Amino acid sequence: MAQQARAIRTRRTILEAAATVFAERGYERATVGEILARAGVTKGALYFHFASKEEVAMGVLDAQLLDEPLTPQDVKLQELIDQGFLLAHRLQHDPLVQASVALALDSGAVSVNRAVPFQAWVDQVSDILTVARARGELLRHVNVTDTAELFSGAFTGIQTMSAVLCDRNDLPHRTTVLMKHLIPSICTPSILLELDMSTERARALAAEYEAGRHHRDDVPADAHA
Repeated sequence: MAQQARAIRTRRTILEAAATVFAERGYERATVGEILARAGVTKGALYFHFASKEEVAMGVLDAQLLDEPLTPQDVKLQELIDQGFLLAHRLQHDPLVQASVALALDSGAVSVNRAVPFQAWVDQVSDILTVARARGELLRHVNVTDTAELFSGAFTGIQTMSAVLCDRNDLPHRTTVLMKHLIPSICTPSILLELDMSTERARALAAEYEAGRHHRDDVPADAHA
């Protein structure tokens, strides 16, 4: 178990180093050698986890996805709200997630499939909405795919605006505003009364996530494993 935890830690060290190099030099100009130097790992350690620079980039892009599943909720749409709150928190506090979003928007990264994280998030939202529909939580007119793409695109827009205007300091507020405008347009009135879209819930979810992350990371550091 400790060896597995060290391997996970090494992989993250490489991804964080790559994210920094990509941010400084752009994806196309970044080299594996620069990533190795920044990470402080051997070439063998990097190639144990990734076969190429492209695979490292895809690993950075994957950082947008939650590393732990959402806590199941009695009302499925609450999971959609919670997902938005947690991504907002991670964008504020996790440099790897920040770099992942930046790489996804890097038009110079022509050799990387930057559509992957967007499609993965649309798929996650679609899965939540599909279950919500089966539970009778959605209004009859709601199209699952269209709504998933709207939600994902709208969040991308507000986080980009927040990043430009104030380094994402107001992102939790902007996320709450997005939820309070979008969710009532898709869910039934009785379900709406059960949903928590407050900043207090956002803070509680962030604290719970950080506690779990620190527990997962609490292993002896060994960046060369």
